[in-house]
Amino acid sequence: MSTVRATPSAPSAVAPKGLVRTVLRLHRTALIVWAVFVLGTTCYLVWLTEVTADSVYETQAACLRNGGTFCGLTEAGDYAAPMSWISTFFSYSFWAVAAWAGGALIGRELESGTARLAWTQSVTPTRWLAAKLAVPALLIVVGGAVFVPVYRWAWSAHRNLMTDNWSYPDVFAARGPAVVAYGLCALAVGTLAGLALRRSLPALAVSVAVMVVLNQTIERYGEDFWPTVNNGWPPEDLWLTRDGTYHSPSQFWPMHLAETGIILTLTALATTAAFCLLRRRTA
Repeated sequence: MSTVRATPSAPSAVAPKGLVRTVLRLHRTALIVWAVFVLGTTCYLVWLTEVTADSVYETQAACLRNGGTFCGLTEAGDYAAPMSWISTFFSYSFWAVAAWAGGALIGRELESGTARLAWTQSVTPTRWLAAKLAVPALLIVVGGAVFVPVYRWAWSAHRNLMTDNWSYPDVFAARGPAVVAYGLCALAVGTLAGLALRRSLPALAVSVAVMVVLNQTIERYGEDFWPTVNNGWPPEDLWLTRDGTYHSPSQFWPMHLAETGIILTLTALATTAAFCLLRRRTA
């Protein structure tokens, strides 16, 4: 009597899709919150630029017709303050990304044992981690690709109603890819903290602390990332440095890309360290 052996299915062909679905299912609340946050802030920027700004101009014009002197200052604040807060919230959303990555995405699964359960289901630890990182990384990039162009347009549309300039840290980050780089770096740092500590709350705290220190350090020394100008008549919209020289608005992109490159380099290092640590512990 012959024995028929069942041919095993090829897990490598289906595992990636299954892993992606698992990540989406387990973390759908956080991913939905991120999507709502991006769309909400983007729509609010459009509203401020197209509706609120026109209301401020109408109020200022009516005040001037009535012989007023300080016309529309309060209304201008109603426009400028939300614009400033939007850049702040989005620029520092990496704190939430770091906390989520360290506490929920990685730390909690290692602490509860669900990660090791996944590794016994024909899923290698490396593939598991790659899927864990790919989904949120893609959403961070897409979110930034939606937000940054709209914010650049909104920030430039009514400069006469605003008081912040291009050198403000949150504005500086939000007007280019640095805001995306911070999010990706927070994801990598949170992942590394989760793998190293294997407990959700400590990983959450450490990952946020590391990103705060990194951000403050870059803000402190960001003016040194590109040569300053110390001759000629300084522009009105300048970045005054500690030693009295300045950066002009034309230097925004070189400085911004230099900062972005530094952050992405740190992201790559943290990601590499996370994979190396995982391989060593699961070898």
